[in-house]
Amino acid sequence: MKSITPFKSLLPVLLAALGLAACASTGMRDAEKLEMYRDHAGEPVPDFRFFGQINGWTPLGDSAVAVWTRPREAWLLELHGPCPDLPFAHAISLTSNMNRVHARFDKVVALGGSSIEIPCTIREIRPLDVGAIREAERQNREEGAGERAQPGPAPSGT
Repeated sequence: MKSITPFKSLLPVLLAALGLAACASTGMRDAEKLEMYRDHAGEPVPDFRFFGQINGWTPLGDSAVAVWTRPREAWLLELHGPCPDLPFAHAISLTSNMNRVHARFDKVVALGGSSIEIPCTIREIRPLDVGAIREAERQNREEGAGERAQPGPAPSGT
């Protein structure tokens, strides 16, 4: 009989907690976060260089994802329609040809959301201003902390 190690049985709980912590870190809903990323994105480009390794990624709902290819280089990928597993994925992969990811040709594949990995076609690629995004997220965290620190209404004296 196979035994499950305690770590393996806790893995889904740990992944869910990490996902919730990531959402709570900025206090923003997916739609707000996507709008903030769009605000800090450049004009659409046909493709970008990709050497097979993602430095980081952020799901922005079920139809967009921000992908870091280097610490200071990121791209907003808007997808054709919803990619249902994207918000639940523990990792993603990108298809590419000749070290380039192309809009309207290449795909994002959400890994670990379900047993079926459905590729989602990239509709549009826009470069991101990583410094501006980090600053906006920092300001949002500070504003959220300030709101939580505000005292509530004084109790009534009845």
